[in-house]
Amino acid sequence: MLDAELADERQNEILTRARELVERGGGTWVGQESWGRRKLAYEIDKKTKAHYHLLHFDCEPETLDELTRVLKITDGAMRHMAVRRPVGRTSPAAAAAPSADTAPELEPVGTPETETTTESTS
Repeated sequence: MLDAELADERQNEILTRARELVERGGGTWVGQESWGRRKLAYEIDKKTKAHYHLLHFDCEPETLDELTRVLKITDGAMRHMAVRRPVGRTSPAAAAAPSADTAPELEPVGTPETETTTESTS
C-alpha cells in the first residue's frame, strides 16, 4: 500500500525500485496490478486512503528480505506483505481465475448406493 497523496511519478519510482531489487537478486518479475485508491479499514498515520498495488514475482528469501528492508524505510510505502503463491499458479491471470488445467481434480464425496427396498410386515 502506497500513500494515496503521492504523485504518480513517485509511486512509479517505488514500484520500479522493487522490480529492480527482485531482478538484481536473480528473481523473476511476473507482473503487477494496480488496484487503485481504496479506503482503509483503519487509519494509518492519520490517513484514511491508500493506493493498493499487487506485485507478482519469484525470488530467493535473501532478495525478499532486502525488498522488505527497503520498503520499510521508503517514505510513501505505508504497508507491505509478502505471501507465497499456491503451487501451480504462475501468473496473475492464473491467480485470479483458475483454469481447467490448474484446477485440482475433484473426487466425489460419496457415491449413491443402489436403493434396496425391503418390505416388513407387522
